[in-house]
Amino acid sequence: MGETLYSSSFQPDPRSARDVLAFVLTPVGAFASAEDPDELEAVTELLDSAKAEAIKRWFSLRNEVAAS
Repeated sequence: MGETLYSSSFQPDPRSARDVLAFVLTPVGAFASAEDPDELEAVTELLDSAKAEAIKRWFSLRNEVAAS
């Protein structure tokens, strides 16, 4: 089990292009140990999905604002 090295109450804003972009550009190594290839692969798979969802959500929220 991994040890928590850092914890924050920061919650990214899905309507903020900056927050979404920061998440999308964050390397996998920030979330997984590069020394464990299995962990790196699993985290990469989860992050790819989460990053795609963050982009879709941002576009959806942006389109809602534009339609208002």
